[in-house]
Amino acid sequence: MPEFKTVRGMRDFLPNEAATMRYVENITQELAQLYGFQEIITPIMESYELLAAKSGEEVRQRMYAFEDLGGRRVSLRPEFTASVARLIATTLRNEPKPIRLYCVGSLYRYDEPQFGRFREFWQSNYELFGTSRPEADVEILMLTNDLFKKTGIHNYWFKIGHVGIIRAILNAENIEEENQNKIMQLLDKQQWNDALVLAKELNVSAQGITTLKKIFKIKGKDSSKVLKEIKNTVRNYEEALSAVENFKEILVLLKEGDAEFDLYIEAGFARGLEYYTGIICEVAVPDMDVALAGGGRYDRLIELFGGEPTPAVGIAHGIDRITLAMEKQQIQPKISAEKRVMIIFIGEELKGESFKIASKLRATGIPAELEVMGRTVTRALHDADRKGITHAIIIGPKELKRKEVTIRDMKKRKQRVIKVKNLLKEIQTIS
Repeated sequence: MPEFKTVRGMRDFLPNEAATMRYVENITQELAQLYGFQEIITPIMESYELLAAKSGEEVRQRMYAFEDLGGRRVSLRPEFTASVARLIATTLRNEPKPIRLYCVGSLYRYDEPQFGRFREFWQSNYELFGTSRPEADVEILMLTNDLFKKTGIHNYWFKIGHVGIIRAILNAENIEEENQNKIMQLLDKQQWNDALVLAKELNVSAQGITTLKKIFKIKGKDSSKVLKEIKNTVRNYEEALSAVENFKEILVLLKEGDAEFDLYIEAGFARGLEYYTGIICEVAVPDMDVALAGGGRYDRLIELFGGEPTPAVGIAHGIDRITLAMEKQQIQPKISAEKRVMIIFIGEELKGESFKIASKLRATGIPAELEVMGRTVTRALHDADRKGITHAIIIGPKELKRKEVTIRDMKKRKQRVIKVKNLLKEIQTIS
């Protein structure tokens, strides 16, 4: 018999791991409700043209793309934004603005598997459509900050930049968008010297090269100082100055809103996706070389898909990466300890009564499972203890004749006999 294994880059999540994933996912859903984002569900598979349109060369090369049986070129989704933008450009085009949408699920990229990077991964995604005002950017950042606070992860920080500044310089230098994207891809990989070499090959002026070189070196935590340095560097580029002003408005509003952020500003920061037009960000923690979240502003993507001009900003949170960070920081999910009951019957003739009691417990929302292995009471209790069962109900023929059962507290190792008619009330009230 062949030994079957998971496909490279895919994973099984065992019960404890799955519970932590669902815990983080539940937090993302709670935040969606708190911030007024409505959940949508989009297909795992979309047309290749849609997903490849502005995903960036790096992502395009790693898409799970293939031809289906109908001869259509399709791909598993590598990110959510293209699918959500498709909805805004079509089905939701007449909805009143702003539109706040949330989705969660699995994504697929043919990356080299390593810690924190797999070919199947999970994200929660928030998109806000209809406004270019800085309040929208700040809301996305604050929501993300709330997520990390709620998970208990510590020492995280936001790396933040504004691609509008660099694109404005390249626009002034008459660099076509396709070539701008090539430069951005190099910046995403932190290959600043290669980006400068390419800029020279594209005939960027000496002034432009000097400006870019200075921009790539500007970084720090003091927002006022960094912004002042950026503004001074791009003083000859009017469009870039406008982007700096937008960047300043966002950072000032964060401060005025008493948002507790650990920010690191990097003027030469870029992300792999091509559709960004304004502020961009990633969230990082020590000892992990992958971002736990990332996003930014994209004001022209909806038009690309045939929709009306619609400014937008969004962010994605890596659910499985967040669980890895929690594990690395030894953070236990705050999962409420619920009652779990196992029903053990002594004698084949008591099966029916066991099912009856289990059904009554489940009807009131109490998880109940039957001992279905035919074990002795001692072995059944040992199994229940290993599985984290909180209470065992033992049904014996003598007790049942008196309309009684034995209830055992697995943690306290104590048991007592109670009337069957009082069982539901007893289970509901015990802590």
